[in-house]
Amino acid sequence: MVSDRIERDVYIAAPVSRVWEVVTEPKHVGMWFGNGEPAEIDLRPGGRIVFDHGDHGKLSAVVEKVEEHRYFSFRWAAHDSGGREPTAPNATLVEFTLEPEGEGTRLRVIESGFTEVIAESEVLERRYAANKAGWGRALLGLAKYAEFMSYDDEVV
Repeated sequence: MVSDRIERDVYIAAPVSRVWEVVTEPKHVGMWFGNGEPAEIDLRPGGRIVFDHGDHGKLSAVVEKVEEHRYFSFRWAAHDSGGREPTAPNATLVEFTLEPEGEGTRLRVIESGFTEVIAESEVLERRYAANKAGWGRALLGLAKYAEFMSYDDEVV
C-alpha cells in the first residue's frame, strides 16, 4: 500500500532569497532537478513548467500557488498521463515551503495525493518509491548548489 505523502526537509546555509531563486528560476532548477538544461517555468498560478530529465524525458507540471520567498506549489503527473494535463486524478501536489532559520533557510518539500491518483497499484508503487528516494537526493543537490552559488549566479 502506498502512503499518501512524502515529506522531506533540509537546512540550507543560504538566505531565503537565494533559496527562492534556486527553487523557482529556470536556469537554477535545471541544475539541481534535471540534466543541467534550464527548466521552463511560467511562475504564476496556472503557469506551465517543463523539467528536462534527459533520458527520462520531459516532465510537465502546472503551477498551483506562488507566495514569493515563502511558498511554491505545482501538480505533476504521478504516472504516464498520456500527454494529458496534470490534474487531481492523475497527479500529485508538490509543495515547497521556505522558512528563515538562523543564518540560513529550512526548505520543506511535501508531495501528496498519491492515494487519490487513479493508476494501477504497481505503477503507483514504483512512482512513490522513486519519488521518495528522489526527493532526498534532489534536496541535497539543491542545498549544495544554493550554498556554493556566488552572488552573480555562478557556482563557485
